[in-house]
Amino acid sequence: MEVTLPLQRSPSCRTVFSERTQFRIKPFLGFLPTQSFNWKRDHMAATTTYRITASADFSRRRPRRISTPRSNDSTPRGFTPRTQVPTTSIQRRGQKNNEKKKGTGPSPAPEFTIPGSNTETPQLKTGSDEEEVSGVNLVVAKAEAESDGIGLEVASTSESLFDEDKTSQFEETVRMPEVDERILVESKDAEGITESEDKAFVSGDVDVSVYGRVIEEKQIYTKSSDDEGGENIEKEESVEEIDIFKVGNNASRETDSRNVTISKTVDKVESINCVDDFHKRPSVKPEGVDEGYNSISEDKKKADNFLKLKLETEEILRKEALDRLASDNFRKGHKLFYYPEIVEPDRDIEIFFNRSFSTLKFEPDVIIMGAFNDWKWKSFAINLSKTQLNGDWWSCKVYVPREAYKIDFVFYNGNDVYENNDEQDFCITVEGGMDGFDFENFLLEEKRKEQEEVMRRKAERERQVEEQRRIEAEIVESEADRAQAKEEVAKRRGMLQELLKDAVTSFVNVWYIEPTEFGANDRVRLYYNRSSGPLSHAKDIWIHGGHNHWKDGLSIVSKLIKSESKDGDWCCADVVVPDQAVVLDWVFADGPPKQAVVYDNNLLQDFHAIVPKSIPGELYWVEEEQQIYKSLQAERRLREEALRAKAEKTVRLKEETKERTLKTFLLSQKHIIYTDPIDVHAGSTVTVFYNPANTVLKGKSEIWLRCSFNRWTHRMGLLPPQKMIPIENGSHLKATVKVPLDAYMMDFVFSEREDGGIFDNKNGMDYHVPVFGGVVKEPPMHIVHIAVEMAPIAKVGGLGDVVTSLSRAVQDMNHNVDIILPKYDCLKHSNVKDLQFHKSYSWGGTEIKVWTGKVEGVSVYFLEPQNGLFWVGCIYGRANDGERFGFFCHAALEFLLQSGFHPDIIHCHDWSSAPVAWLFKEHYMHYGLSKARVVFTIHNLEFGANLIRKAMEFSDKATTVSPTYAQEVSGNSAVAPYLFKFHGILNGIDPDIWDPYNDKFLPVPYTSENVVEGKRAAKEALQEKLGLEKSDLPLVGIITRLTHQKGIHLIKHAIWRTLERNGQVVLLGSAPDPRIQNDFVSLANQLHSSHGHRANLCLTYDEPLSHLIYAGADFILVPSIFEPCGLTQLTAMRYGSIPVVRKTGGLHDTVFDVDHDLERAQACGLEPNGFNFDGADGAGVDYALNRAISAWYDGREWFDSLCKRVMEQDWSWNRPALDYLELYHSARK
Repeated sequence: MEVTLPLQRSPSCRTVFSERTQFRIKPFLGFLPTQSFNWKRDHMAATTTYRITASADFSRRRPRRISTPRSNDSTPRGFTPRTQVPTTSIQRRGQKNNEKKKGTGPSPAPEFTIPGSNTETPQLKTGSDEEEVSGVNLVVAKAEAESDGIGLEVASTSESLFDEDKTSQFEETVRMPEVDERILVESKDAEGITESEDKAFVSGDVDVSVYGRVIEEKQIYTKSSDDEGGENIEKEESVEEIDIFKVGNNASRETDSRNVTISKTVDKVESINCVDDFHKRPSVKPEGVDEGYNSISEDKKKADNFLKLKLETEEILRKEALDRLASDNFRKGHKLFYYPEIVEPDRDIEIFFNRSFSTLKFEPDVIIMGAFNDWKWKSFAINLSKTQLNGDWWSCKVYVPREAYKIDFVFYNGNDVYENNDEQDFCITVEGGMDGFDFENFLLEEKRKEQEEVMRRKAERERQVEEQRRIEAEIVESEADRAQAKEEVAKRRGMLQELLKDAVTSFVNVWYIEPTEFGANDRVRLYYNRSSGPLSHAKDIWIHGGHNHWKDGLSIVSKLIKSESKDGDWCCADVVVPDQAVVLDWVFADGPPKQAVVYDNNLLQDFHAIVPKSIPGELYWVEEEQQIYKSLQAERRLREEALRAKAEKTVRLKEETKERTLKTFLLSQKHIIYTDPIDVHAGSTVTVFYNPANTVLKGKSEIWLRCSFNRWTHRMGLLPPQKMIPIENGSHLKATVKVPLDAYMMDFVFSEREDGGIFDNKNGMDYHVPVFGGVVKEPPMHIVHIAVEMAPIAKVGGLGDVVTSLSRAVQDMNHNVDIILPKYDCLKHSNVKDLQFHKSYSWGGTEIKVWTGKVEGVSVYFLEPQNGLFWVGCIYGRANDGERFGFFCHAALEFLLQSGFHPDIIHCHDWSSAPVAWLFKEHYMHYGLSKARVVFTIHNLEFGANLIRKAMEFSDKATTVSPTYAQEVSGNSAVAPYLFKFHGILNGIDPDIWDPYNDKFLPVPYTSENVVEGKRAAKEALQEKLGLEKSDLPLVGIITRLTHQKGIHLIKHAIWRTLERNGQVVLLGSAPDPRIQNDFVSLANQLHSSHGHRANLCLTYDEPLSHLIYAGADFILVPSIFEPCGLTQLTAMRYGSIPVVRKTGGLHDTVFDVDHDLERAQACGLEPNGFNFDGADGAGVDYALNRAISAWYDGREWFDSLCKRVMEQDWSWNRPALDYLELYHSARK
């Protein structure tokens, strides 16, 4: 077809519009007709030029394939002018509206004719002025062959025709004639449609192919120029360029020369007549428009045509760009290029690979294999296809996810031939998306969601397993209840048969019943001949009766009266037969119950009568069995519910105790450092407070915080030093820290300068604060204890308790713990679960058998050397104990080596396993166990000082069992040189073994909530068991080994002093020294004679009695001369008993005097909890004991509250385990 646009003069429209109009194009469904038309490539002469630049990202914004029917003519798809029209803009000269000049009128406009069309010619009136071009986006649509006309739509706003986010904006000053009001109404209607379509488009529910663009007008008011220039200036040729589409972000510099130029010759168009196949519309004239369009389907069709034209144009530009890129990269010898050249997230890109430049040049298949973000995200593998580009270019499309900041990939043949960019891999940077840090946080958030989902699924599986277990248990229990019901019914039937043997309806001349036929709930009259038995002289006769072999006890009581109808000495009583009675049982007496003296009980056989109408049949026994079954089920469920509630409460109490302990642990260093909030959560911002006045940085002018996470191993490394600022009204300084999502621990040290200087690092331990809710959990350590004692299977003293309880506590914190122990022939095998042979190995000239088992839930390896060193019937006490335990230590290390273990910590204890420290460093540290660090604990320095000294030298960290004991032994020659690595950590007690709420040896279980009632019941049970007077007196308990270390002279003094204060005393313990044992036997005899009702000495060990003493005593006395830690006072407080102790070692660290130690207790996050004294004589004991007993007498309410307080303090291994973990981590640094 030919399109002829002759030059015409354009009338000025200044008098109509005096404002500048800016246009924006938005998606729309319908509105003005946009009939497309075909352009003949070789008929494109024009003087006014419109440049159309296609956007490369349109296909990404419209991912759905658009199918548009082709026109019926033979015109090629799209429009590609044969000759490129220059794009240089010629400044447009302003023109006057010649219609306003006298004698002037527009030249007649030639028709705009489409060959083959018999419709009216579309016409348009327009004008131009001198004002600067502001940007008009011109929409040119392609018409189908059958179209009867064309529609021209002038868009408003300078946003992209197809992409509001990625557009070039253009402005053009346009003078418009007056528009009919109906057009404005239609515009508003169309905008309403557009808004609803936008929403539909966002939701993804609407086919994007139906969208066109609506015109939205934005007015920018300017000064009218009607009065500018009076003379008529002839219109010169001008070239007007309007960018509509853009290829990529850099299309303007890369493809300017390839823009498709469409030239139109425009002088003046009078009107546009829009006519379609179905409805002929009048021309659009400057003065107004006729009725609006009402066919949305037509508008969709036209929008499709428009989009089709746009896609075809874009494809042409894309091909030109690819040809250029392919040629350039082939000329330069590059293996790779991609399109578009600016890669953005959430878009498709095309990757082009030149096979001939690579190692794959002879391979028939080329596959790209890659991922995103340094190979961390969403891997892919895509086959490449041969392209039509010049050169051996292969290509594929790759979708770039919104999380990507980099694409990493290689090429290969699907087998073993790779092109990996000389082992560098290929990579493409993604612009405008996440950066590496944001991506890491994104991964962490995804991991958190994944963990939550895993935990949810795990909880659901556990719930299902538990439900299945409950159902199976219910079936088993139900069957047991049914069997028990059957057994009970059989038993009752047998008893009934026995009863029926003895039961009759009457006994001649003794008793009978009228009527003879009766049943349950019937009223009958029972006659009795008083002269037939021992009641012949009784004034009154009473019947005491029941039924079914007295099943429900006494249920019939009535006084007999003289029978008027019977001769002789007969009397009678009316009674009601009890419900379910089969046999009536009774005796006669001379009075009512509890007042009768003489009875007639049928010679001790009682009287029995059959209830004739109630003799049960089979149906009765079936119903009886069912009734018994239901009763058993109800009773069992009540028991189970009580046990379940008790177990849940136990768990809750333990969790609450752990939470309180952790909070106390965090606050225990508040005088130096704390955080706000105290509970730090991942992803939050916290404030760190630090008080240098209590550290080595006291008086420094500046304090700098150095912080990291996860024990200094976090991916972000050490944060930049941060200068701390002072807070108001306090000596603390503060700084804020953002906690990452993958943190589980905050790490701090402090310095006097930004570049270092003096550091406060907590004596090498550093400061640490746990972080909760992170997506990364602390990796578990592997700790191996090598010890010669372990409770309860091989216990002699406190060492065995520590090894077991510490191992359990650390294991409960998600670390891996093993214990290596000699396999004594005197082990208590009943406390070892799943004991089985593990392996054998040879060392030291003998075979060593290894056994495994679980003790208190902890994995234990038992070493059994076949040389018989541990087949001696005891743990200690042999002349060669040093040789025995030395061999064991070396054998344990050899076992670790030969078994391939790589523990993080090897923890050895006391002199008996001290050789582990130097044997490891000398023989194993550099030969397979290099990862491990050695921790050594002194439990009692009184034994094996030389071995302890050598272990102190070779260990990485050393501890003893309390801070005060560490100070007391710091001057010892075995310890003094190594104070820099020596720490005091308190022992704890096992809260599962010592638990008054679940203690089977107590009459009443109790917690701090009912401590008064529980201890009262325990005291009464204790008094009864030991034969003491049952009275409310202060009771002092003593549970100890009778040695000089335990202060036996102070114990004797305390016994007499308590008795003087009218108290009661109970002692449980024995002496390894026979002389001391005999001494206390004499004292026990003396006390039994003089104060037997208030004193009892049990000179043996009795586990159940120890529990009862802890619970029943008001006070527990521990007057040790020295005590490294002591567990007795801790157990006493667990049971609500108040400790009275001498201030030494661990006793001083755990008992805070109610009268003197308030500040010291608060510094530890505690409250006062007992009574203590300093001296080692009677006066010291009296000072503490007198105050304790007086407090009991004078303030029972206060004393009861003290019992509650000490029960709520946590003396378990919760806190010591935290301290030991800090020590383990410090040893590994």
